[in-house]
Amino acid sequence: MKPTPGFAALLQRFFTQRLMQQRQASPHTISSYRDTFRLLLQFILKRLHKTPSRVAFEDIDAPLISEFLDDLQKGRGITARSRNIRLAAIRSFFKFAAFELPTQSGQIQRVLAIPGKRYIREQVGFLMRAEVDALLAAPNRNTWCGRRDHALLLLTVQTGARLSEITNLKRQDVSLGAGAHIQVVGKGRKQRCTPLTKQTVAVLKPWLQEPVRGNSEMLFPNARGGKLSADGVQYILAKHMAVACQTCPSLTRKRVTPHVLRHTAAMELLQAGVDTTVIALWLGHESAETTQIYLNTNLVLKEKILAKTTPHEGRPGSYRPNDQLLAFLNAL
Repeated sequence: MKPTPGFAALLQRFFTQRLMQQRQASPHTISSYRDTFRLLLQFILKRLHKTPSRVAFEDIDAPLISEFLDDLQKGRGITARSRNIRLAAIRSFFKFAAFELPTQSGQIQRVLAIPGKRYIREQVGFLMRAEVDALLAAPNRNTWCGRRDHALLLLTVQTGARLSEITNLKRQDVSLGAGAHIQVVGKGRKQRCTPLTKQTVAVLKPWLQEPVRGNSEMLFPNARGGKLSADGVQYILAKHMAVACQTCPSLTRKRVTPHVLRHTAAMELLQAGVDTTVIALWLGHESAETTQIYLNTNLVLKEKILAKTTPHEGRPGSYRPNDQLLAFLNAL
């Protein structure tokens, strides 16, 4: 009979065997799960005064995890959505533990029964065409960084690629001949090709002809020739947003992230009459249902639908001020 693994050994096997070998999870997923358990172990150290190597599996029960999630929301101010992401990582580990520790099935089932927190799903943010034009005009194309930033922003808003897909693009992933396109690796390690417009090709051609910095194969390297980080793209976007706001005041009322540029690409496809199933294929969504969020946000489409209906008759009323004496008495 093989010995029961301790929590430390079980957690290491969860990352190396389940996530990396069996599921071949993306680096983004692994880092997200890693951060969840780092936070959990820090919470256990504070609450139970046990170092990570001394934590037993029995210590991590449903009440402790619920307290941990509540502490994240109150102490760190995370949203309900972020809370659910942390809970999903913990659930994934406990599902793995169910096969390894059948004797702990009661504890495991109680943890798996912890419900996710419900939250209001806000409408997705996106940019109007004038706002996109202002953003694309912001980089100074007389400099290397400006030409890089302009090409990066244009490619993102035209293809709707995810931030990780853009930063992982290599020069060989771009084809500018007949049927110009980029090839990206999205969620679930699924490859897809996204066509490029003539305008995007016209910008990428001279960019690819510029001298390569260092030995980098990256399409959009940083100033030293290395891979551009997610924080680096956020900084680039924020820098050019500050310039674009001066010519397009409506941008000051919007919080623009790289994912907002992805939403913008989807909304432009939807407003052009492209079917949602095709948009899902374009964006690399797992399901076409994910694309329904753009239908909820598209006010222009809803106005067109409203124009096709027969309006109900209504009669406006007229306002009459209350008698002053009655108003005095009613206020008492």
